[in-house]
Amino acid sequence: MLELKNICFSADGKQILNNINLVIDDAKFIVITGPNGSGKSTLAKIIAGIEQPDSGQILLDGQDITQWGITERAKAGISFAFQQPVRFKGVTVKDLVTLASGQDLSTAAACEYLSEVGLCAKDYIDREVNSSLSGGELKRIEIATVMARKTKLTLFDEPEAGIDLWSFKNLIDVFEKMHKEIHGSILIISHQERILNIADQVVVINAGQVAQVGTKDEVLPGLFGVDTGCRYMQGGNE
Repeated sequence: MLELKNICFSADGKQILNNINLVIDDAKFIVITGPNGSGKSTLAKIIAGIEQPDSGQILLDGQDITQWGITERAKAGISFAFQQPVRFKGVTVKDLVTLASGQDLSTAAACEYLSEVGLCAKDYIDREVNSSLSGGELKRIEIATVMARKTKLTLFDEPEAGIDLWSFKNLIDVFEKMHKEIHGSILIISHQERILNIADQVVVINAGQVAQVGTKDEVLPGLFGVDTGCRYMQGGNE
């Protein structure tokens, strides 16, 4: 279980997050949504250890990890998939998936993860993770590496971004399979209605605060019936 207590964060003199209190239970599928600029991505980065809060406390299974960096949190079982995936010159796709898994994966096993995210494995397994890959290809490779890690908490920051060439339904299938097979918690930052519709819990962030927490049946009617200042989409990218 992950617990955030009174998390505050500011940047350039502007308050981004203001007393965020949130509990993420084990084996839950949670989507954080809300208007653009409300602090959603910042909150995900604070959970991952990329940013440090100004004040407040973060507990993982009862242990205070507030001062831990991204490496320590990764070792403790927190994975983070960036909105804009990182390139690694000189590192092949197989190297990256194998490193993520923490095992000596065979080529066939690494290829299975690529196939899960809609990539023809034989065309990608030996390629470098560099500028020769498109943003959409990098996004899918990153999702494959996160799947390989099988961590207790996986964070995705707008995973639908840049996947125009890959059917949106396949992305939904990947998340549902991860949730079923890994038995860890999945936390996704998204505006996408179809992602929101498969969530166990929806968290609405507005103006740096938790505005609402509830099941999709409790939260979604208000989101789609009221102008929230952001657009909710049923399919691909905005």
